[in-house]
Amino acid sequence: MKRVTLCILAALVLAAIPIAAQDSTGGLRYSITVTKFENQAGWYGQWDIGDAWGTVMTDMLNQTGRFIVLGESDMRAAALDEQDFAASGRTAGGAKAPATGQMTPAQLLVKGAITHVQDDTAGGGGGVRIKGFNVGGGGGKGEINATIYVVDSTTGQVLASTNVVGTSKKKALNLGYSTGDWGAAFGGHKNDNVGKAVESAVAEAVQFLLDQLPNVPWTGSVVMTKDGKVYVNRGSREGVTVGRQFAVGDVEVLRDPDTGEVLDESMTEIATLQVSEVKEKLSICTVTSGDAGAVAKGMAIHLR
Repeated sequence: MKRVTLCILAALVLAAIPIAAQDSTGGLRYSITVTKFENQAGWYGQWDIGDAWGTVMTDMLNQTGRFIVLGESDMRAAALDEQDFAASGRTAGGAKAPATGQMTPAQLLVKGAITHVQDDTAGGGGGVRIKGFNVGGGGGKGEINATIYVVDSTTGQVLASTNVVGTSKKKALNLGYSTGDWGAAFGGHKNDNVGKAVESAVAEAVQFLLDQLPNVPWTGSVVMTKDGKVYVNRGSREGVTVGRQFAVGDVEVLRDPDTGEVLDESMTEIATLQVSEVKEKLSICTVTSGDAGAVAKGMAIHLR
């Protein structure tokens, strides 16, 4: 696949997102992280299929422009280790030292397992046979089956799940994803049958995740009110733009008295906010209707 320019890539990706998903979320972004996919297929080649899956999915999610993509679980664990080391007092410190309490939380978690791998290089240009599979042949067909889950990080509940299938014969990157930087993930073998099948399956999985966004609540909170302005903790990073409107109010959480599980949430709307200024991680709003004096720190904001 030829590389395309960034502008063309963005246009292709946005054009491929279902209109319903764009309308209902307004292009707003959700924080997400990918955990390592377990290799339950028993396939072992010249590269780690679970690591490769995570690398490709993380990059594809980032390319859609619809997610705030956080580091994979191992990278976040490494960041936490660095923070703990800095907090121990054994480092030089300074303004650039890792600090605790600033990690961006993930709203959505993606996990799953690779359940089947087929690599049929019959008629191809050879390859290396490893545990019953030919790797690196020039022909034949590769196939990957995987099960993926989308998990709400607040409740731990599975929001959606599906099975995806990728093949090396299928046109995988129908959303216009660039594949130029994935070579290392496949140990230099991204063009073999299994490598192409991974790309195909991940592209299908990413499209599934995009399709789920209309069903995922997008929320935020009031940080403070000052001089008639309302500051909320969502900014350009989350896709907020000037003119965007939010409902603001108190949220009542209904919990199961036996288990403590959240059963439902309902918001009593107090006012309507309109964004007048956007910064990276926060937005400044004005009250366009409702009781401006009743808006207070900690109140929730929802999409209108």
